[in-house]
Amino acid sequence: MEFGLYSTKWTSGSDIFQLGSLCSSPFSRLTFDVRVCSQPCFCRGVSPKASNSSTSKESVGSVSQVKFTLRDIPYLINGGNGTSSSLFCRDRKVLDAYDDQYGGVLVDPQRLPSTPDVFASMLQSSLSHWKKQRKRGVWLKLPLELSALVPIAVKEQTVETEEGFEYHHAERGYVMLTYWIPEGPCLLPANASHQVGVGGFVINDNNEVLVVQEKQCPPELVGLWKLPTGYILESEEIFTGAVREVREETGIDTEFVEVIAFRHAHNVAFEKSDLFFVCMLRPLSSQIKVDDFEIQAAKWMLLAEFVVQPLIQEDSMFKKVVDICIARLGRRYCGLHPHQLVSKFDGRLSSLYYNITEPQEYCRGC
Repeated sequence: MEFGLYSTKWTSGSDIFQLGSLCSSPFSRLTFDVRVCSQPCFCRGVSPKASNSSTSKESVGSVSQVKFTLRDIPYLINGGNGTSSSLFCRDRKVLDAYDDQYGGVLVDPQRLPSTPDVFASMLQSSLSHWKKQRKRGVWLKLPLELSALVPIAVKEQTVETEEGFEYHHAERGYVMLTYWIPEGPCLLPANASHQVGVGGFVINDNNEVLVVQEKQCPPELVGLWKLPTGYILESEEIFTGAVREVREETGIDTEFVEVIAFRHAHNVAFEKSDLFFVCMLRPLSSQIKVDDFEIQAAKWMLLAEFVVQPLIQEDSMFKKVVDICIARLGRRYCGLHPHQLVSKFDGRLSSLYYNITEPQEYCRGC
C-alpha cells in the first residue's frame, strides 16, 4: 500500500504511533520528512530533516507537536527480503534485525553495540521482544572485531530457559550463533556437513598421465605418483575447480571433459564428510611448472607404468578409479557432463551433471 500524502499539517506525538499502526500491513509503504520539530525523532525508518526555524512561534517550547510533510518516497514495512521488521522503534533496547522467510530474525551485524554491557542488556530485551512476536530462530553474526560479545551471547539466559546461543559455524571474519525460541527441538538447519575435493585425470596423445608427488602426505603414500587433487573454493564449480587445481600444482592448462566418478567418505576431517570427484581433463599444454609450496615433483608418466604401481594395485579404491578411466578411454564408459539449467524453485543458474542415453554419440574420447 503506497501513501502519497503531500499536505503539510500539525501532528501530535500520539498521532505518530496511530499513523504507524495504520501502516501495519506487511506491504504498506510510508515515508515522511520532519520539517519542524522541537525535539529530534529517533524512530528507525524515519529520516528527519528539521528546519526548526526560530521565526515559527508555534514550534518554540512545543514538545507534543511535530510538523510532517509526507512524501512518496517508499519505505517497506515488516517485509521480507532483508527489510526491517518494524518502522517505529518504540523500544530502543531492541537489536536491529531483519525477518527471514522462515519466521525467524537475522540480527544486523553492522549495527551491533560494541560495549559488552549495552549488548547484554539489548540482547536480553530483544529475546523477550521476539518471543512476544512468536519468532522462531535467531541468527546472530558477530564479526571478528566484536568477538568479545561471543561469551555474552553464549551465556545469555531467559526466564524460560537456562541455555544461551549456540555456535553454528565460523569463517575467517566472523562467528555465527543461533538461538531457538519455541519449545521443542530446534529446526534450524545445521552447518555444512561436507567438504568437496576434485582430482584431475589428464592424459595426452602419447598415452601419458599427468602425475604428482606431494611434499606433505601420509607415510603410507610416500613415493606414490598420484593424480593432482585439491579442494574446490566457495561458489566454485566442480569442473572449474578441477582445471584450477591441475594448473596450480603442475602449470598445465586443461579442458574439462566430464566427471568420471565420485567417492563419498565420512569422518574425514573434523568429523565432516567428504565428496571427491574424479574428473577427466584434456591437456592444452605440455610444459610442467611445479608448485614448490605443495608439490615435490610432477611429470608425464606412461599409463602402463602408472597402473602397475604397488599402491595402486593394492588399493581397491585407487584400482577401481583407474579401471574406470581406462574404460572411458576405450569409450566403454561414459561419465557425467555439466549442463547449465535454471530452476523455478530459486531462479538461479545451476549445474546438473548427467550423461545422455547414446554414449556412442557423446563419448567421443579425449
